[in-house]
Amino acid sequence: MIVAFACDHGGFPLRDRIFQVLEQLGHSVLDLGTHSPAAVDYPDYAEALGKAVLEGKAERGILVCGSGVGATVAVNKMPGIRAGLCHDCFSARQGVEDDDCNVLCLGARVIGPEVAADLVRVFFQARFSDLERHRRRLQKVHQIEQRY
Repeated sequence: MIVAFACDHGGFPLRDRIFQVLEQLGHSVLDLGTHSPAAVDYPDYAEALGKAVLEGKAERGILVCGSGVGATVAVNKMPGIRAGLCHDCFSARQGVEDDDCNVLCLGARVIGPEVAADLVRVFFQARFSDLERHRRRLQKVHQIEQRY
């Protein structure tokens, strides 16, 4: 699978560890930056990642900032993106299985590299359950996007 990756300067410390895990899982990385710890604006990277997923350049994405909150807010403004901010394995798995999340958001100042590695593994091993109740709920999310 091709995985889009983007981070701001706050997320930069997790970059190499996440790349290692994705490689171990057999995924290719579409690297959208940033490429240094110099200060940048997270919305720019969130938009680039969301666009890559929506255009089919990547099947899923990982977006990292300091807390994970700003990046999650920004990327979820894009219709069709379902990003979840995860700091535990249950949320990372359930977000995919029940909510069909296509972007994993992480906070580098909240979790360490090994927790991030575990979350990436769990997120990419999970698959949408396709149960009727979850399809129904996703349809309601799509309807909300269309109304606004």
